[in-house]
Amino acid sequence: MTMISPFRFLLAAFIIAIFCFSLAGAMAAGQDSVYITTGRHKISGQDTLSAKKAAVTDALEKAVQSAFVSVVSQKKLGENLDFLYDQLLVRTMDFVSTYRVINGRAHNGAYLVGVESKISLDLMKKRLRDSGIFNQARNNPKVLLLIAEQGLEDTQPRCWWWQPEGQSYTSIAEKSLKAVFEHAHIPLVVTGNNYPDPAAYHVVFSAMDDQAAAMAMGQALGADMVVFGMASAQESANRMGNEKTFEAGVSFTVLDMASQKEEIRTTATATAKSTDAQGADQALVQAADTAGQALKEKLEGFWAQAMKEKRAFDLYVEGDNFLTRFIALKRQLKDIREIEDISPRELGSSHAIMEVNYKGTPAQFANAVMLRTFEEFGIEVSVVSDEAVKIRFVASPDNNVAPQTPQDDTKVIAPQPDTFPQGSDNTTGQGIIQETLQE
Repeated sequence: MTMISPFRFLLAAFIIAIFCFSLAGAMAAGQDSVYITTGRHKISGQDTLSAKKAAVTDALEKAVQSAFVSVVSQKKLGENLDFLYDQLLVRTMDFVSTYRVINGRAHNGAYLVGVESKISLDLMKKRLRDSGIFNQARNNPKVLLLIAEQGLEDTQPRCWWWQPEGQSYTSIAEKSLKAVFEHAHIPLVVTGNNYPDPAAYHVVFSAMDDQAAAMAMGQALGADMVVFGMASAQESANRMGNEKTFEAGVSFTVLDMASQKEEIRTTATATAKSTDAQGADQALVQAADTAGQALKEKLEGFWAQAMKEKRAFDLYVEGDNFLTRFIALKRQLKDIREIEDISPRELGSSHAIMEVNYKGTPAQFANAVMLRTFEEFGIEVSVVSDEAVKIRFVASPDNNVAPQTPQDDTKVIAPQPDTFPQGSDNTTGQGIIQETLQE
């Protein structure tokens, strides 16, 4: 038998180690984001080395800032600038996986560098979640899972919500789907194996796939959406020696509590080989994971759009002495904490249309505005619907001041009719209001 020399053995071990290290690095790189930033620091005396180190730190801080901006919304960015500076930038190197200085030079009394760095977005997201700033579950729907499953030995599908007497319920597909949702921070209203009794909530299923009862159960448990699922596995006729082939299929249907109808559907199939019944379980896991990943993406997209449409409405504002009164209204709106965002859609010299994102209904918003007090004028809420709120400025009962007579050369702007504005009055008035909005 040929003996392997110690040198060849060490060489082979070294090559394997290098390969494994490179593979691990490549896998980690998939979780990082690459940034190219510049840094600058003034040179004190002849201490170029210290200036270079400080310039590199400056460049890395910019990379961390860019990473922070990429994982939070504009609203969260504005609310948590103190966290960025007090908690993240003081620990810049915690988030830097690797970096290299592209180039550096002294210029006009300062040291300049260009740096390529890899920032760990996963670590940053974890830090934000731990601090309570980045709580994905808060922005995701609460879900009730109703997954029926029929395994190799089952004569009919098993479930926990319909005719459960004498049946033990353990679903491989449900376990896989729960793992997908948990990773995506989608909260479930039923956790573990604590399955509730529908009768305790006065809910009766007429059949396993009774969608009306499913939505009633979801409403009783505080769910936003219900996932109705069916999973099954069976042995196929294909064989190879002692190995058998197993097939599995899953189908998930999402019911939206708000619309009271089916909104999403996804299916998947999978096959697995095994010498025993474990192959059926493997096929179920694969099919459920594939369908679950597709379901997660569709559900997140649907919910994001639903929340945008649900929370956003138009605010129409008009009236006499518009500019001065509009500025006063805007200042008062800043104090309403439930307003997530308010941005101009159309601005004129005597009216404005704003898009409002509000944590509540348009009627609640109108009530909040009515509780505000204004000097020298009042407001009249003339329209409140699911899509819009209309406000008109009115004179205060104690301040009926006669309108000023315009100068001969002053352009008179006629008051708008009592309808929703359809266009801007003139570009001059629009420009004045846009500048004022930046206060």
